Amino acid sequence: MNESIIDISRTFFEEVVHPLLEKHFPKETARTAFGVFGLGSEALRMDDELSRDHHWGLRIDALMPDEVYQGKSQAIMAALAETLPTSFRGHSLREGHLTGAGLAPDSLTKLLKRTIGLERAPQTHREWLGIPEEDITHLINGEVWHDPSSVFTDIRATFERATFEAYYPEPVRLRRIAHWCRYYSGMGAYALKRAILRENDFYAATRFATAIRLGVQLAFLLDRQYFPYDKWIMAYFERLPRLADPLVPIVKEAVKPETSWEAKLDCLDRISDILDGFMVQDGIIKAHGRFIGSRSSGYRLLEHAYAEIIQRLPDSLKTVVPVWDQIHLETFHSGYVDTIELDHWDQLLNLRTDSNNNK
Repeated sequence: MNESIIDISRTFFEEVVHPLLEKHFPKETARTAFGVFGLGSEALRMDDELSRDHHWGLRIDALMPDEVYQGKSQAIMAALAETLPTSFRGHSLREGHLTGAGLAPDSLTKLLKRTIGLERAPQTHREWLGIPEEDITHLINGEVWHDPSSVFTDIRATFERATFEAYYPEPVRLRRIAHWCRYYSGMGAYALKRAILRENDFYAATRFATAIRLGVQLAFLLDRQYFPYDKWIMAYFERLPRLADPLVPIVKEAVKPETSWEAKLDCLDRISDILDGFMVQDGIIKAHGRFIGSRSSGYRLLEHAYAEIIQRLPDSLKTVVPVWDQIHLETFHSGYVDTIELDHWDQLLNLRTDSNNNK
């Protein structure tokens, strides 16, 4: 098995970067967390050959208090630039979304703002519900090798799923389950049924995509594990402790191009039954008789769970809609793109001018 870029970067940090920082910037080093985490497939150990065409290479993330980042990061990078090699063990030093090849300094406050939208760990249920789930993975993925102050480590511990208590607070998890039930069923399976009846392939395609994604994400919620962003969700879905075995074969059948709309809808209905059964088993909803779907509306089973869960939630959470888009990250990314020359951005996109068709 090839050595992970995380492992190589850790060795680079321990053998080259950390000794230099301890020698020249000991106070700042004592307040900084070092590791590989945040954006990038390599932080999930999911990088492959296709990952290497942009933003890939040796990488050390360095999270500092904002005052250290503002006051010292440039001096640190200037000092390292005179000493660091251009590569280590055959791997180049990367420069990605953050300035800095090899070492990428960042403000802890800024990382938190672009992932969870807060400057600290969430403290209320409303704050938890305002966090896009995909971006929690950007805080807890990868590795932290050196964090003397433990500030970042303690924030990660708020989210990490090593124990039941470290996952979502239960009222938050239930509110999210209710929302996913509503959208899986009402905006997904029900809408797909109507699209099939109206022979509307465009609407069928968009509604099926919505439903299958939300159904898979709902399985993560029931198994108390955060889901990553879409590119890697299937790989993590297959590792779920309870829901993978019954659901993975159905999902794989559903997404095959040759599976008809009617068969895809049948897959969604079977997924509904399985998810409903686990919610009953877990005591999230009460046991109930077998429901029968409608010829015109389909099998809106999970909207039964949606209503039951909503009605049992604290009043303060009933109408709080969970955030499910990466709005905080997109705010950061728009600012990042604004700083890049357009030609360089095109290079990152692997876009080249077609010299044979210039007008």
